[in-house]
Amino acid sequence: MRIKPFAAVAVAVPLLAAPLAVLAPPALATAGPPRVPAGTTAAWVVFDRQAGRFVAARNAHRKYRSASVVKILIAIDYLERRASVPREDAALLKVMLRASDDDAASAFWDRGGKGRIIVRMARKLGLSDTAPPPASQPGFWGYTSLSAYDIVRTYRYLLDTADARVRDTILGHLRQAAPCGTDGFDQTFGIPDAVPRPYAVKQGWSGFGATPPTRCRDAKALGAPVSWIAQRSTGSGVPDYGRPVLHTTGLVGKGERYVMAVLTAHPAGGTWSASVKRITAIARGLYRDVTS
Repeated sequence: MRIKPFAAVAVAVPLLAAPLAVLAPPALATAGPPRVPAGTTAAWVVFDRQAGRFVAARNAHRKYRSASVVKILIAIDYLERRASVPREDAALLKVMLRASDDDAASAFWDRGGKGRIIVRMARKLGLSDTAPPPASQPGFWGYTSLSAYDIVRTYRYLLDTADARVRDTILGHLRQAAPCGTDGFDQTFGIPDAVPRPYAVKQGWSGFGATPPTRCRDAKALGAPVSWIAQRSTGSGVPDYGRPVLHTTGLVGKGERYVMAVLTAHPAGGTWSASVKRITAIARGLYRDVTS
């Protein structure tokens, strides 16, 4: 069945709206310290859980294609629609969340109804900028649109609202994210390289080609085919189509005090190494700014 493009959901379900709406300011301030290089588009949001407020934001509601960050929503949807998880699916969740495995994500995506997963999650979590892939590309979960604001809201849902079973499963895996994705790309850019441990992270990348410039060699994470999202980049209605994107998101600071999302789009033809340096510098500057 063809999936119609999803309009941004403005009203959250009552379960989520009360605790999050109180803490969400009507307009987020713009943080200044991190420098964004020419040709790079960047957005970020940082929420201080201890203070109960947003402490940094830039382009908070700008839409980016999700790349692998959408795997968090896929996991939430899967876990909340069943009381127990078969051993085989538990293994798929583990490799999808820790090593960003694309085949595992595709298995859950197909079973969950593809874009209907995003429709359900956007409505339930009150995500204002999140929409499924274009109707012409229903199988491309990495073409989901989302924003830094919505990613932070998703982490807050896991921390404050989700059932403990769902929260502990997903965040437990993100706290043990592998250095390497199963496609051979190094996942230690952004937060892992810029912020002291401990942290829980979900990274995303797309548009850098099928072969990583320097193959990551974590034997536990390797073994799957290269990312098909990186190989098949056709279609329209996709944010930053034709430009590589790189995202770093997660929980950082002592006691996981901060929820951080940094999304970036880089110049067409931009290299992996240069893009990694840019987003890591932004994450480092942002962390120093909010913790100083």
